[in-house]
Amino acid sequence: MERIVLTPGARRALDAASRLFYERGIHAVGVDLIAAEAGVTKKTLYDRFGSKEQLVVEYLAARDERWRAFLAERLAASDAAGGGAVERIVAVFDASRDWMEEFSRRGCSMVNAHAEIDDPGHPAYAIITGQKAWMLDLFTTLAREARTADPAAPEPESLGRTLALLHEGALVAHGLRTFPDPVGHARDQARTLLGTVGRTRAD
Repeated sequence: MERIVLTPGARRALDAASRLFYERGIHAVGVDLIAAEAGVTKKTLYDRFGSKEQLVVEYLAARDERWRAFLAERLAASDAAGGGAVERIVAVFDASRDWMEEFSRRGCSMVNAHAEIDDPGHPAYAIITGQKAWMLDLFTTLAREARTADPAAPEPESLGRTLALLHEGALVAHGLRTFPDPVGHARDQARTLLGTVGRTRAD
């Protein structure tokens, strides 16, 4: 995926677009509003990005990169503390809980974007689905690590999908304000699911 080299004006435009897309929705925000909020002309916006679609691509790609870096730091901290596979899985949920509280109070940006962009031909579609596929792969990889630590652990493909479902359901419940602290609840359910592995490691 080709990304834009950001000039200061383009950075202001992307920052404004990112905030507006997340707060108001992608379809509800036009280039006139983005240009006005960023203090740039529409010509500058089109010169730098070419289209609103590319702005959406840059917005979602930047959030995806920030999330992956945020999660990598949390997993590294778990490793440094001597955490095993189970602790790494729990760390993913803890990271998501903190991320949602700090950066995503209106829900997962990818889930929200998919509600508006369901055409596989849209250039941002691959970013949305790509992040979710990456999360499933991460959970499956961690489930394999848990199986290595304890051969009695659940089959990795099935466990990875179950953890991904817990995680995604929690993100949606967070955005809808279905009940308090859904990501924390999902983390606790994952911990319960993984309890037999943890007990095996502790014995």
